[in-house]
Amino acid sequence: MKRALVTGGSGAIGAAICKRLAGSGFHVMVHANRQTQKAEATVKTILAEGGSAEAISFDVTDADAADSALQQVLEAGPVQVLVHNAGIHDDAPLAGMSPEQWRRIIDVSLNGFYNVSKPLLLPMMSTRWGRVIAMSSVAGVVGNRGQANYAAAKAGLHGAIKSLSKELASRGISANAVAPGIIESAMSAGHFDDRLIRQLVPAQRAGNPQEVAALVNFLCSEEAGYITGQVISINGGIT
Repeated sequence: MKRALVTGGSGAIGAAICKRLAGSGFHVMVHANRQTQKAEATVKTILAEGGSAEAISFDVTDADAADSALQQVLEAGPVQVLVHNAGIHDDAPLAGMSPEQWRRIIDVSLNGFYNVSKPLLLPMMSTRWGRVIAMSSVAGVVGNRGQANYAAAKAGLHGAIKSLSKELASRGISANAVAPGIIESAMSAGHFDDRLIRQLVPAQRAGNPQEVAALVNFLCSEEAGYITGQVISINGGIT
């Protein structure tokens, strides 16, 4: 059974991804940092539905802690699917943004990607099969007012993924980024009412976590092996 690690698996999109991958036969490690109870709840749901899962907790911004946790994971064998979904936002116009607001958002999304992927890559390469997916955002593609930090972190992931895809393709490993638009979740709640969504989204609605999970699940499948180095938007037509 191939093993998959989903960072930020305790949130709405992360949990949906975990459940979908488990339904496709992966053993899923549901990662959380502080929201461990939500990760455990997702594991419980997966197990009740006949899937295989476990919860794992560490801070993706702490390189030593991440490496220590992942070395323990690797004792049981390589992780062949990594979905880096961990991310936060702390919005402010750049002119009024504090250094901590800038650094923290980039630390979780971008530095966290490095901290998590580096320990996993060589073991993954030894199997000659793998999938690396970085969860980005429409903000990383087109920018967004008040989110220069968030957009910079996500756009940085695009460059990392495109480079990584070239390094890993000959080993049977794909690397892609998925860039959701407005998705129903706690992160988007309160920021977008129905009227604003109709103005911004040609599809006239927000997406849902299950739609994002379906795309990620496909990219983790055998059929998607020739798709690599791409930033794939799922945003209802926002351009």
